[in-house]
Amino acid sequence: MTSELLLPAWNTLASLDDADIPLLGTALLIARDEYPDLEPRCYEQMLAHHVEQLRPRIEAIDPWPMRMLAINEYLFDELGYSGNHEEYYDPRNSYLNEVFERRLGIPISLAVVQIEVARRLDMPLEGISFPGHFLVRLPVDDGMLVMDPFNRGRPLDAEELRERIQPHLSGTHIDDQALHQVLNPASHRSILMRMLRNLHGLYAQEEDWARAVRCADRILSLAPDNPAALRDRGMGYLHLGHRHGARVDLGRYLTLDPDADDASQVHESLADASSGSARLN
Repeated sequence: MTSELLLPAWNTLASLDDADIPLLGTALLIARDEYPDLEPRCYEQMLAHHVEQLRPRIEAIDPWPMRMLAINEYLFDELGYSGNHEEYYDPRNSYLNEVFERRLGIPISLAVVQIEVARRLDMPLEGISFPGHFLVRLPVDDGMLVMDPFNRGRPLDAEELRERIQPHLSGTHIDDQALHQVLNPASHRSILMRMLRNLHGLYAQEEDWARAVRCADRILSLAPDNPAALRDRGMGYLHLGHRHGARVDLGRYLTLDPDADDASQVHESLADASSGSARLN
């Protein structure tokens, strides 16, 4: 019988160690902002069913790479979890309840499903905050198996990883040591913050400032002094006319990062927030 999944409270997350932040529960907590009637037990049961179907299949498989292949075949080939190539920027791709129900997502949300299934099968799958495209990794022998959840868990070799990261390094060559550092495992906190940053970017692009502010605020629940989130929330407040909140957040941003590349623009926005009548928020 599946146990009830209890979602954490936003006001407790900042004080938790990274390892103590529940990945599944907090990802569903993010989704509950958009879907207030969300029932977390439904998705815990769905996840448990995936695990129940997989367990007898992998018990006789010893090498971890072959076990991972069986997990990926079940998730991506049989169940049909897939990267949403056609509507990549649909916000539903970032809300885990929608990913479970539609079986469509972006790299990071599909990775969360893959990680949660694998870990329940005693496979220590971890996320990688790879530039541009979230990946997953599994330790094997004295190395690691790196996979792309957006493309059905396809393994990636070192050469392809270098090719993928090159556009993000302004042409700088990346040696083995630097590549290994990029492939360090992502903490639960950093995974959840990246999910929220993705959503913030989508909503800011659409000028949906209420939702954009909400996403920045949730990032600050995970990391209260995150400069980028303070700036993003402050700018969102300014668009919404909440001048006091904008002044506080933008001022704090400049205090934390006075030499930021956008410091001059933020100073201008802070001046805008300081003019006119303040509105309570």
